[in-house]
Amino acid sequence: MNPFAQHALQQTRRYFFGQSAAGIGTAALASVLNPNLLSANTPVRTSFGELPSLHHSPAAKRVIWLFMADAPSQLDLYDYKPKLADFFDKDLPESVRNGQRITTMTSGQTRLPCAPSIFKFAQHGEHRAWVSELLPNIASIVNDICIVKTMNTEAINHDPAITYIQTGSQLPGRPSMGSWVSYGLGSPNKDLPAFVVLHSRIPGGAQTQALFSRLWGSGFMSTRHAGVALRSSGDPVLYLSNPGGVDPATRRRMLDGLAELNTDRLNTVGDPEIASRISQYEMAFRMQTSVPDLTDISDEPQSVLDMYGPEVKEPGTFAYNCLLARRMAERGVPFTQVFLRGWDHHGGLPNAIRGMAPACDRPSAALVKDLKQRGMLDDTLVIWGGEFGRTVYSQGTLTKENYGRDHHPRNFTMWMAGGGIKGGQVYGETDDFSYNVVDKPVHIHDLNATILHLLGVNHEQLTYRFQGRDFRLTDVHGTVVRDILRG
Repeated sequence: MNPFAQHALQQTRRYFFGQSAAGIGTAALASVLNPNLLSANTPVRTSFGELPSLHHSPAAKRVIWLFMADAPSQLDLYDYKPKLADFFDKDLPESVRNGQRITTMTSGQTRLPCAPSIFKFAQHGEHRAWVSELLPNIASIVNDICIVKTMNTEAINHDPAITYIQTGSQLPGRPSMGSWVSYGLGSPNKDLPAFVVLHSRIPGGAQTQALFSRLWGSGFMSTRHAGVALRSSGDPVLYLSNPGGVDPATRRRMLDGLAELNTDRLNTVGDPEIASRISQYEMAFRMQTSVPDLTDISDEPQSVLDMYGPEVKEPGTFAYNCLLARRMAERGVPFTQVFLRGWDHHGGLPNAIRGMAPACDRPSAALVKDLKQRGMLDDTLVIWGGEFGRTVYSQGTLTKENYGRDHHPRNFTMWMAGGGIKGGQVYGETDDFSYNVVDKPVHIHDLNATILHLLGVNHEQLTYRFQGRDFRLTDVHGTVVRDILRG
């Protein structure tokens, strides 16, 4: 309903008494059938958001998603295919492709020659998981992570694919996952946003795609549920510091006066975005103290800094952002997303991925180790992965030492750790060409359903009504992947 028309309707006596009659009657009936519902012994509220309580006991209290934007190659990192060596420079068999669509970037090629990875793989951990030599630090934590090799999506190009995994729809305009968490669960920390986004510096020479703010936007929800992106230089948030000559007391008086004006306007027109604006101004005021404390890592022990690597002291690096993500987890921020771009390796993949892998490897592993040594991994869910995978066939010229890989949505690899995930396992299997899923597929809707489940939320019951329809993150799809959960 139009919020202005709704506000006008709510001022009528007929509407008031009609609603009151139903409400009083329901309350009276409830008190007769179950007096405990209205007693002081009602269940403790377990959600700070729109959900009055969680649907079940949560395994995770917070999420940190290390998002590898631009799609890293599963063939060169996690999905070991030794038989491919026999297919070097041979055309991908039609029986494998089976007429599946490919992008316009390779559809014009006369051949689709297979390109085995030139990197060495070794088995690690109790379950002997295969991991590339490019990721020695992640290899050291395989007992704590679940590697899912069978992620899949329908989207074949970057923008719809990243929009899809972030919002549940390939079309822009839907709320992002962090916004759904903010809406449903809220945050126990009122001095920091419920949803924070960190953009990492792109490694030198890396090829990358643009990221748009709608990927962490709130869509048709209130803007107070949108992700707050922290900057790596200047004020972490624009205009966070007071201008010259304005002290905190003056700022407080200004905000109080502004709140009175906005409240008067809200009472007049009933626009819910005015209430959001009041709330955001108050959050910004509290962040003037909380954010500088968050971003000041001078109190971190040298042993922790060493674990994340030498770049950890440089704001904006992936290492620095991973450490910030841990500090936000300590402060109760429910959803933190750390973006690392630069995996778009259509050509010259071997040299390019040699530059990207070190940037992500040590900090990713350090985050898991850091959370674990602090006793926080059990209730913090860490996710690593991008929007789709890379093709087995080469885009462009193929040689023994060089190749490129196009987009591949049919299967790709992600991993998860902590927060109710059963570590030390590899889930699902792909064919000998890492082209098709042959066992235990996991669609991105299943991933999002599982993330919400670990937070104590039934993904089918977290809805938002817009334009006459109840929307949800997983649309009308999604199944919780219970095989990867503890217990």
